[in-house]
Amino acid sequence: MLTLVILIVFVVVIGGVYVSWRAGRLDRLHNRVEAARTALDLALVRRSSAAYELASSGLLDPATSLLLADAVRRAKDAAPGERDLAESDLTRALRAAFGQPGFRDEIEAKESARELVADVESAAHQVFIARKFYNDVAARTIDARRRPLARVFRLSGNAPQPEFFEMDDELADAGT
Repeated sequence: MLTLVILIVFVVVIGGVYVSWRAGRLDRLHNRVEAARTALDLALVRRSSAAYELASSGLLDPATSLLLADAVRRAKDAAPGERDLAESDLTRALRAAFGQPGFRDEIEAKESARELVADVESAAHQVFIARKFYNDVAARTIDARRRPLARVFRLSGNAPQPEFFEMDDELADAGT
């Protein structure tokens, strides 16, 4: 009888430790999602700033400059639910600016222009990496939240369900 009680207490303690460990893991995943989202937001702001510098630099024709500046403004002013679309529009505006005939030849002739374009391309690449990392962490968190133990014991508490951030972030045209 005493052995049975000890065994039951042991199983309950081990089960409690395991549930506590899973809750801590889920909490850490939620913290990583928040950190990754902050990094993504910072990368998007950096890209917008670099794109605005390009738009106001005089390197582009006036129509393309206005298009790019408007895309930057819409990306910065977008509501949270519309941000992915606005950021995709900014990517397309950058792609159109870089795809102008003779743009690369003109840039190669000016050192300051090369640095500016390199900053925009670097910022765009950072957005690509930050978005991939955020979506990966969000997927792992969603998977952990869907596990039966997490659902039964409501281990995610009041933390919001992470949402994927999907946008067109390919700066180079896929057809080239």
